[in-house]
Amino acid sequence: MAGIIDFHTHAFADNIAERAMTSMCARCSDVKPKLDGTLGTLLKSMDKAGIEKSVICSIATKPKQFEPILEWSGKIASKRIVPFASIHPDDTQLTERIKKVKDAGIKGLKIHPFYQDFCLDEEKMMGYYEKVCEAGLMLVSHTGYDVAFERVRKAEPKRVLNVTARFPELKFITTHLGAWQIWEETEEFLLGKNIYMELSFAFGYLPKERIKKILTTHPADFLLFGTDSPWMSQQETLNAVKELGLGTELEEKILHKNAERLLEL
Repeated sequence: MAGIIDFHTHAFADNIAERAMTSMCARCSDVKPKLDGTLGTLLKSMDKAGIEKSVICSIATKPKQFEPILEWSGKIASKRIVPFASIHPDDTQLTERIKKVKDAGIKGLKIHPFYQDFCLDEEKMMGYYEKVCEAGLMLVSHTGYDVAFERVRKAEPKRVLNVTARFPELKFITTHLGAWQIWEETEEFLLGKNIYMELSFAFGYLPKERIKKILTTHPADFLLFGTDSPWMSQQETLNAVKELGLGTELEEKILHKNAERLLEL
């Protein structure tokens, strides 16, 4: 099997990792991180689990964080690390920011409706999606509820459908199997449609039988392996996927082939 690709991880520059992790842990004491949030421990985790590449999804919680994230992304990009930048939806320099991302050779962006305070399908986001499409960038979005926030419906499956219907050319990747802890709506509205889903943070919250049903019912070319490391273990998530008994063809698509196609490797 070719190298496994984890499409959803997080890490921070060494000088801010401890502060960032402490801040996020304070929001949710129920989830204990598996790593310390540094690039070094992520690489060690990848080595241990046999993961070849990880996509690092940074999140700009304020417009001014764009430049530091972009600069750091350029520094860490390598054969093993694929950084995605982040542009805050309230950034007044959207066009210029997207050009900088494109010129830097970065292939995607991460958005988060809770940390960035927006709803997926609200009107102010339409110009954002249009510019991302024009640049040919991928867009990874948190979907569903978030463990660290009150249960507000900002990113449920119907909103995903509203976005993908308006921008069918957008390479829009939903996290956590389409909608974290709103999986009944994933099954009702998203299954069977050509919408990308990565599977992080589902194991332990959703019965394995339902995870397997989603993975075997959804179009095989639109499924991705993700862990949300450092919040979940890469090794444990990988083991859980392999224990589902999905068959070689589907497992390979999930673990690396679909990601290779998206990332144009």
